Amino acid sequence: KAHKSFDLKAAKFINFDIMADTEPVEEIEAPEKDLEKDLSKNVNSRKDRPTHSTHFGDQDFFDETTDEIGDATWAEVCQTCCSHDAQEWAYILFGLSLGLFFLYFFLVGLELLGTAAKIVGGCTAGSLFGDDTNPFSGLMIGILATVMVQSSSTTTSIIVTLVGANVVEVKAAIYMVMGANIGTSVTNTIVAMGQMGDGNQLERAFAGATVHDMFNFLAVGILLPVEAATGFLYRITEAMTKNAEEGDKGEKWAGPLKKIVSPLVARIIVANKKVIQYVAAGEDGDGNTIDSCDSFYPVQCTGTVNKENCGRVGLIGCDSDTGRCPFFFSNGATQNEDQVSGGVVLFLSLVILTICLVGLVTVLQKLLLGMSTRVIYKATNLPGIVSIIIGCLVTLLVQSSSITTSTLTPLVGMGVIQLEAMLPMTLGANIGTTFTGLLAALVSGKVAALQVALAHLFFNITGILIFYPIPFMRNIPLNAARNLGKATRVFRLFPIVYILVCFIFIPLLFLGLSSLYTQDSKGYTVLGIFITIIMVSIVVYSLFWYKKKNGASKLYDCLIRRQNRTQTYKDLPDDIEYLKAEVERLKGHTGLEDEEDKEGDVEVVSS
Repeated sequence: KAHKSFDLKAAKFINFDIMADTEPVEEIEAPEKDLEKDLSKNVNSRKDRPTHSTHFGDQDFFDETTDEIGDATWAEVCQTCCSHDAQEWAYILFGLSLGLFFLYFFLVGLELLGTAAKIVGGCTAGSLFGDDTNPFSGLMIGILATVMVQSSSTTTSIIVTLVGANVVEVKAAIYMVMGANIGTSVTNTIVAMGQMGDGNQLERAFAGATVHDMFNFLAVGILLPVEAATGFLYRITEAMTKNAEEGDKGEKWAGPLKKIVSPLVARIIVANKKVIQYVAAGEDGDGNTIDSCDSFYPVQCTGTVNKENCGRVGLIGCDSDTGRCPFFFSNGATQNEDQVSGGVVLFLSLVILTICLVGLVTVLQKLLLGMSTRVIYKATNLPGIVSIIIGCLVTLLVQSSSITTSTLTPLVGMGVIQLEAMLPMTLGANIGTTFTGLLAALVSGKVAALQVALAHLFFNITGILIFYPIPFMRNIPLNAARNLGKATRVFRLFPIVYILVCFIFIPLLFLGLSSLYTQDSKGYTVLGIFITIIMVSIVVYSLFWYKKKNGASKLYDCLIRRQNRTQTYKDLPDDIEYLKAEVERLKGHTGLEDEEDKEGDVEVVSS
């Protein structure tokens, strides 16, 4: 109630000043409840308030910039959160319970999405890994593998395991980890598309999602050439692990969220990550050489279908804790059948995510309706270092940076969290996700695996030191994300194009191009050089056209015309119905008849 109390006092003061010279003092005394009722009635814009303060849900809520938001005190925040009557508390508790319900199944949807992605794309992702010394190939492999399995933690764990098994060298693994850092941001970009129904929310949500992308792209753009030229990450981590000794394998640690969400997911479907690791390593657990997932099919179980009685298991496995096999597990299944089941669960997860996202946003909007932006900004705009620590701790607990950023993305879309506050939380999530690799390295007990995990940690820390402390550098990823968000204004399907181009088409293109240089053939090398020259020429000309030939405004005008044309086609049926109604109204008003009716009357008379 802080904003209402503030507006109430200000309004009483203003009314007193205005009426002091014109009305008797007795006539200005009004009950506080009546004045509060008058102020809150039909007021949905800061222009209608005496204090010109903006409240959540106002028509001009998204028009207010960060600089225009006033500063509130923590006392106002506490009063807003805690000062309620019994009826309001009941409404709040019901809303929070409903919000937690949607949040739980939102997390279940994310877990299902990651599990299904591992089943659908796990074999392909596993076949990408190899001891490739080309830095660019390693980067692209990390991006594509993470996009396919929808988890940088899984990709990093696989990389660390391969390094521990001496399948991949540390130098090549460092570039793969950089790619995994980029690929992990595709999940919250998918979540941002759940707010396509509202242009304002989509713009802010997509900007909040892509701030993660922009930081990772920029960090890789700077640190990959530096690492290729100097090997500073390799040298630093090598010095740190020089005197380390290999020990016994440690125990795995699952975060508390896994224990809450995983039991329900495990009843539906379970991904067998070992198959991906075996395909990536090129041999199974018995030392047999394999080059695909065919060696794990068909699934063979004897007697009761459970983990102990199934000797050969494919991409869909059984729960390691309970031994129970999930609903989509099938004895005798082939690889295609498992992947079809994974595709069904993938579609189901997207439906769950969409429904829960809409429900969660609706509940939060109802709870925050009417709250002053000053109070919201004070509660969410924490100091940068605090936000980084919070993002790191939350990610450490949930064991996934995708979960952290995907949960924050809808809040950015609603305007609850500012884009400037999203960046440090994202950076903290980047650091938190490196602990998954560290834990995997400790489990493997290999020094080389620990070196890769430390390289991942120092890569993220170095990126933060480059882009966050200096405000000018901090604005580079923020402004890039804002511009991407604005692009959704003129092209609503831009997020889909962005994902397909940045996370699939370009990595595949560069992976294929870099492979031409690794072939022991002069013909392939010359072809690679020729294609590289063409691509560089296209990029240079595009930048020249965009910057010097007024390409930005031309592109914007083209998209605006397309949007207007689409909107015109969409509104055309309504416009025609409106015109028909107007014609009928005018005919009834004037009493005039149509020309066709008159001609018909003349023909009848003449006959």
